Amino acid sequence: MIRRKLIRAAIFLAGFGFIAGSTLFAFAWFTVSIPDPNAYVNSQSTIIQYSNGEEIGRIGSQNRQILPLAKIPLDLRNAVMAAEDRNYYSNKAFSVTGIARALLNNLKSGNLNGEGGSTITQQYAKTAFLSPSRTIQRKIKELVISLKLENSLSKDQILENYLNTIYFGRGSYGVQTAAQQYFNRNADQLSLSQIAVVASILRSPGYYDPSLSKENEVRLKNRFEYVIKGMLDKEWITPEEAAKVKFPTVIPRTKSGQLSGPKGHIVAAVQKEMGKLGFTEDQLLVGGLVIKTTLDQKAQQSAVDAVTKLYPKKAPDNLHIGLAAIRPGTGEIIAMYGGADYLERQLNDATQSIALAGSTFKPFAIVAALEAGIPLTSMWNGDSPQTFDDLGKPYEVSNYGNEGWGQIDLLEATKHSVNTVFVPLGQFAGLEKVIDVARRAGIPESIAMVPAPSVVLGVASPHVIDVASAYATFAAQGIYSKPYLIASVTGPNKGVLFEGESQTQEVFSKDVMADLTYALKGTVTGGTGAAALKLGRPAAGKTGTSQSNASAWFSAYTPQLAASVALFRDSASESLNGIGGLTSVTGGTFPARIWTAFMKGALKGQPIMSFPAPANVGGLEPIVMTSGGIQERKPK
Repeated sequence: MIRRKLIRAAIFLAGFGFIAGSTLFAFAWFTVSIPDPNAYVNSQSTIIQYSNGEEIGRIGSQNRQILPLAKIPLDLRNAVMAAEDRNYYSNKAFSVTGIARALLNNLKSGNLNGEGGSTITQQYAKTAFLSPSRTIQRKIKELVISLKLENSLSKDQILENYLNTIYFGRGSYGVQTAAQQYFNRNADQLSLSQIAVVASILRSPGYYDPSLSKENEVRLKNRFEYVIKGMLDKEWITPEEAAKVKFPTVIPRTKSGQLSGPKGHIVAAVQKEMGKLGFTEDQLLVGGLVIKTTLDQKAQQSAVDAVTKLYPKKAPDNLHIGLAAIRPGTGEIIAMYGGADYLERQLNDATQSIALAGSTFKPFAIVAALEAGIPLTSMWNGDSPQTFDDLGKPYEVSNYGNEGWGQIDLLEATKHSVNTVFVPLGQFAGLEKVIDVARRAGIPESIAMVPAPSVVLGVASPHVIDVASAYATFAAQGIYSKPYLIASVTGPNKGVLFEGESQTQEVFSKDVMADLTYALKGTVTGGTGAAALKLGRPAAGKTGTSQSNASAWFSAYTPQLAASVALFRDSASESLNGIGGLTSVTGGTFPARIWTAFMKGALKGQPIMSFPAPANVGGLEPIVMTSGGIQERKPK
């Protein structure tokens, strides 16, 4: 009897539940509408773009970058389906078996725990349009929205919106920012193994992000294998491709947000420049602006990759690397590396930090000498040490390693960065003249320089971008171009609000520049910057190592591009020596290697161009330079 009553009660409750559920579903069907998906995935935030129109980041929104489906790699789409919904294109809007399982598990409590094998359509509906609550009412709304989505949008449109809205952890929404957060590159630059990691993590970032725990790393590797196997089973990859896949290195976790990672320095720099142009903070946050920068996407990625790959191992926490690259003749900033994570350090090491310039200033003395008629063939005493006059006071100068070179011409002295030649060279040419050359080349008035013998050896402390700008002037055969970052600004109605333009001025003669470049080529072909030979195309430049190895530079150029790289610490009293296992960190070590790796990527696919032939300013006949300003013709 009791059993019969229980069965009747169960049947009654089931029937009542079905009627109540059907009524609630019907009510939801007529009252719940699909919100505009564009209102969620897009906003009136400001979009910052590379020069090619690809998105860098946004101001005033979640850390999200929208990509059309055509720009999301097919492998990435397939990997996500392999992870979340392998039969997505043939599935209905929701999984009946999954929902039934969830209802059975949770009906008694009146609360859903989220289990149940959601389809991609369900996940998109849940992510984009609903609150995070897990009530039965919300689940029914999710089903209604899923069904209506499938009736109003194509499978491709739903997948595109899903891939641009799903949360991947580390504050990133969508595949583009996920690629940046986990691998420091855009979605279309991911390898197959990196793609599989991104697809694996989205299921539960807190459960799989390897930076959170060792257990997470183990779980991620298992799910990684699951995704690769799924892609193979669906024949989205070949057995040969699957066999070659290895679990990749995931970059360490940075603080989340629009300003996290290296790109944060770019976003902050753009904000600063926009302020200078008169745009208000409100305009940037909700004005719907589109800011196109001068940054080249390929070059910027190459800068990040070069520093990441070649950053010295076991380096002190306060080691900083700045990189800036400028297009000669236009002043366009095409790449900028200001630091690994803006949220950890807000000072941009390319545009705001300063470091002792060292021998990167010696070219200014060469230009001053050439303009004074002193040729590259002039002969100098390269012994070390030597003492020179500094306003009546003795000024002792030594070469690197105290190496003596004897009688040496200016060309060889440049190649080997001989200090005891360059100090008297600056004095002969005129120390005020050396400073004037530096200013004309691009070193701003804000960088203090005094007309003392040491100015030639780089005791001034410029920004990396200042030196890059000066070397861009050399590459442009004497045409100075003011560096600029903002190419254009358009409003929400596509109207042009600002257009950047080159501001140029001829500051040196082409003949002087041809001879300077000829001298600086020697630094690469057989001097202190020989590491740059691996670039495989003509380059000219100068290493720079400051006193006590407080900073190390490599600044150089090809006809198409000029770039400067500097390594330094927080204080000029802290030496770089010992970093990376090197007894002495000079400009020819890490800076030259990073410069070369960067330039390889930035110039990939561009034609190899040659420099102009030397003009032989001052003649070819050797002149012996002696103390007291006396010049003697060297016998033939």
